[in-house]
Amino acid sequence: MSWASLEDIFLSTSLASYLDKKLLVLLRDGRKLLGILRSFDQFANAVLEGACERVIVGDLYCDIPLGLYVIRGENVVLIGELDLEREELPPHMTRVSAADIRRVSCTVRRFPFFGKIAILEKLSI
Repeated sequence: MSWASLEDIFLSTSLASYLDKKLLVLLRDGRKLLGILRSFDQFANAVLEGACERVIVGDLYCDIPLGLYVIRGENVVLIGELDLEREELPPHMTRVSAADIRRVSCTVRRFPFFGKIAILEKLSI
C-alpha cells in the first residue's frame, strides 16, 4: 500500500494548487465569478484578478467585468478550475450586453409566472 506524502495531502486540501489558475467560484447568493486566483488565506478569503461575474438567464449570458476582486471565504460554496482547452459554455448560449441581461433578469424576477421564452420574445432579444 502506498502512502501520500505530506506535500500531496497539503496540495489536495488547499487552494494552493489553484494559484495562478483560472477558476469558477460559486457564491452563497448564487453569483458565479470567474478569474485568476492570486491569493488566499486560512479562511478561504480569496483574491481574483481579472474577475468577472457571469450572469445567465435562459440561453443568454453576460460577463460583467469586476477587475481585482476580494471574496470573503464564508460566502464561497464551490471553487473549481476551468479547463482552458474546452469551451466554457454550450454553443446555444448567446452573449448579450450587461444592460440587456439586467433588463431580462429584472423582468424574469417581476413576472416569474411567464415562461422565459415568452419574456425573451417580448423583449425582442
